[in-house]
Amino acid sequence: MKSSSKDDYSIVLCGQAGQGIQTVESLLMKIFKSAGLNIYATKEYMSRVRGGLNSTQIRVSSKQVRAFVKRTDLLVALDDGAIRHLKKRIGKDTIVLIDEKTALQSQNLVKAPISELASKTGGKIYANSVAVGIICGLFEIEQKLIEEQLISFFAKKDADIISKNIEAQKSGYEFGESLVQSGTITMPQFEPCDLSDDIVINGAQAVSLGAIAGGCNFISSYPMSPSTGVLVFLSKHSEQFGIVAEQAEDEIAAINMAIGAWYAGARAMATTSGGGFALMTEGISLAGMLETPIVVHIAQRPGPATGLPTRTEQGDLELALYGGHGEFPRIILAPGSLEQAYELSAKAFNLADKFQVPVIILTDQYFVDSNYNIPELNADGIKIERAIVETKPDYKRYELTKDGISPRGIPGFGKGLVTADSDEHDEEGHITEDLDLRVEMVNKRLAKLTDIIAAAEKPELWPSDNFENLVVCWGSTYHVVKEALENLDRSDTTMLHIAQVYPLHESIKTTLQKAKKVAIIESNATGQLAKLIKLTTSFEIEHKILNYSGLGFSVEQITDAINDWLK
Repeated sequence: MKSSSKDDYSIVLCGQAGQGIQTVESLLMKIFKSAGLNIYATKEYMSRVRGGLNSTQIRVSSKQVRAFVKRTDLLVALDDGAIRHLKKRIGKDTIVLIDEKTALQSQNLVKAPISELASKTGGKIYANSVAVGIICGLFEIEQKLIEEQLISFFAKKDADIISKNIEAQKSGYEFGESLVQSGTITMPQFEPCDLSDDIVINGAQAVSLGAIAGGCNFISSYPMSPSTGVLVFLSKHSEQFGIVAEQAEDEIAAINMAIGAWYAGARAMATTSGGGFALMTEGISLAGMLETPIVVHIAQRPGPATGLPTRTEQGDLELALYGGHGEFPRIILAPGSLEQAYELSAKAFNLADKFQVPVIILTDQYFVDSNYNIPELNADGIKIERAIVETKPDYKRYELTKDGISPRGIPGFGKGLVTADSDEHDEEGHITEDLDLRVEMVNKRLAKLTDIIAAAEKPELWPSDNFENLVVCWGSTYHVVKEALENLDRSDTTMLHIAQVYPLHESIKTTLQKAKKVAIIESNATGQLAKLIKLTTSFEIEHKILNYSGLGFSVEQITDAINDWLK
């Protein structure tokens, strides 16, 4: 039996919810990284606490790996149903490692004494450490590195449990090592890198760290997968960074708390998914009328209604764009990399503060649940830009200005009265039904768009701005498309990644017109960004590569689709 890849190795772990697959994933990521190997990990899981079948993919390589591949080199099946569940991702060269107690038979099946070794250590609870040991044994990773990570991971457990986990890992390691030494499995040889300054984080953590760097000091949310990781992270570190974290009773309360916090001078955020944002839309409209800043993170999942609550899709762009009654400006950011998520999440607070509009950070389940190693994030280039004024006695909260931005005061800072009302109002903030003034106020709010567009995030052209064919994408498809283009190795084809999806940067129309052929890649059924591009630029992208299965695009899927299009 041989590995199917020389550049990287794809390991997939599959078992029932509650079997501890995430424990194995977390440990292996730390161990591989400490051994100098680049890692990428993502997961797909069913909407249940127990039962069902979940899987995690871990890619290991000497080079950077940051995208999901369909290819499976090694499947570690912790449940009999794993082969059936992942049959579309099992190829002729896939090695299936399965507990020897199972009756299953399959090509390239290697039976491993996982249950037996766990029982000898102290019970089936140690099966995960046995599995970790087997995989580490296949890669012949130094025992010292593995033990350091086990001790750190189980630091809050008593000494006996830590000792037994190390023992279980060692027994698994010996078995894994024997598979390589006997020639049963041939593993690729990877050159270790110096990754000592790297960190391993996921999309939810990158958004959270960006929020902290941007001065976020208040979060109010109702838990909703797949966005909950942001609420959990900011709550966990709330004392360390001076953040008020509130788990609201529902999404309506959450958005209104955040609006109130901004009114009082805080920098607030709410995190949710599409169904939760649907409840928040009245609050978004309120922020539009009050001209109160607000930052909302939407981690998309497939709808309508509850849809597939633990799967991924880019189906809520139009919801984010049109959610909230009435006409008022907003900004929508869709980061494609962890670094971009950090930078744009920090920037979101400055944009909200400066323009006094809702700023929406749009991610998805694939993005927030994907982990990989990156160099340490640096906040030195990020500045917290506050736009609050000290009010005077004659202060006018909604003063008519040429650029549409009125001076924003907060209660208690100065001598002026800071009025807020959801009805149409005059310059001081008092309710009005003066229809001429109504027109002036609408025009004032919409006038902000001119400067918002001027400040829009410029799209990225990769690898070159000299091209014939253009592949347009946005948000989480960034690394998948990038690796697909690397595979194709065509000098005439470039990726245009759009990280600010509204309002669009002014250069986009010119870039599209420059190409001989244009295709767009989106994880939805109707090409929502393509429709927005046509609405904004009059340029119609006819070739669409769409995916709405609930599972993210794979590198192979994009590679084949682009190759077919170019033919």
